[in-house]
Amino acid sequence: MTRRTDWAECAHPVASQGRGNRGDGGSVGGGDAGSDDVRGEADAHDEGTPYGDGRARGRRGRGRRRGFRDPAEGPQDGGSFHSSRAEEGEPPGDPVERARAICLRLLTGTPRTRKQLADALRKREIPEDVADQVLSRFEEVGLIDDGAFADAWVESRHHGRGLARRALAQELRTKGVDTSLIDEAVGRLDVEQEEATARELVARKLRATRGLDRDKRLRRLAGMLARKGYSEGMALRVVRQALEAEGEETQGLEDEGF
Repeated sequence: MTRRTDWAECAHPVASQGRGNRGDGGSVGGGDAGSDDVRGEADAHDEGTPYGDGRARGRRGRGRRRGFRDPAEGPQDGGSFHSSRAEEGEPPGDPVERARAICLRLLTGTPRTRKQLADALRKREIPEDVADQVLSRFEEVGLIDDGAFADAWVESRHHGRGLARRALAQELRTKGVDTSLIDEAVGRLDVEQEEATARELVARKLRATRGLDRDKRLRRLAGMLARKGYSEGMALRVVRQALEAEGEETQGLEDEGF
């Protein structure tokens, strides 16, 4: 008889965090000169900014990047914000100029959410009101776009790592993306696509489980899907069908659960 195991033993949810702070609008440094400076610096960093040019873009497929690094390759947040890269060329004295320089360098090559940048500025002891001004201005010119970030994150992490909607939503929450933007981005991944990806993941791992008894194969394959955020029902259904295709006897697996 199949041993029943709590689904929570296989899943390892990521602890969620609150949504990022959103400040009021306002120009950076005051007046049109400050606005022009931000646009000028944005143009100079076009190749390294998250969304191409310095203009705000729509959230339907227009904020795509080359891809996101896997967390195993290094912190997505850019590691320590006290790194020499963040400090290089940082203007002394003027907190507005320092904040702008820090944000531009952190945005070069890797998209970031508003909360990630706000955390970086806080660690660099930038006054909160200055950070709020700079971040709001960066949002206005399109250098920060949490909606585009969420869309690109879902596309990259689902196709690259096979993560399901639940796991993707958890990851975005840890980065401070607003719940409404998470729901919109994750909602674009429909159930049919999610199940097709689950089948592909099982097919890749199925060969490695041959030689094990049926119950161990079930636990190993379903556990793999659980860690990627797939629901218990979908994981059991996909694994059971894959085992049946190989001639395994699966009668009673659906009723007894996992």
